Amino acid sequence: MADQGHAIRVVCIEDEPEMIDLVKLILMRRGYDVIGAMGGHEGLEIIEQVQPDLVLLDLMMPDMDGWEVYQHMKADERMKDIPVIIVTAKAQSIDKVLGLHIAKVNDYITKPFGPSELLSSVVRVLQEAGIEAREA
Repeated sequence: MADQGHAIRVVCIEDEPEMIDLVKLILMRRGYDVIGAMGGHEGLEIIEQVQPDLVLLDLMMPDMDGWEVYQHMKADERMKDIPVIIVTAKAQSIDKVLGLHIAKVNDYITKPFGPSELLSSVVRVLQEAGIEAREA
């Protein structure tokens, strides 16, 4: 876990560079340390290396979907307690979203999302995990 002297570390796993850039833009302005990962395999490697405070995980990725990444995380002692916010497209099927509730993900947001939507989700999930997060 991050101690108060360090920036809160977020890994954003996405297959669209523009989305990673957007998340970085929104969160880095608030003092978060954001690391982008292109796709699920790279994402899991980065999570293992940096042990982030939070993971933003896109569901729809070609190499390994977010669902698989999530299951890998939950099955791994070193990753299972890291909070996850799922990012899903509006057109995502409802059974995926129902699956998220069953799987106990911390939260999910739908694309396209605004800065305040992303920030409030991040802050809420971090607070639930016992990490003080800055909203302003």
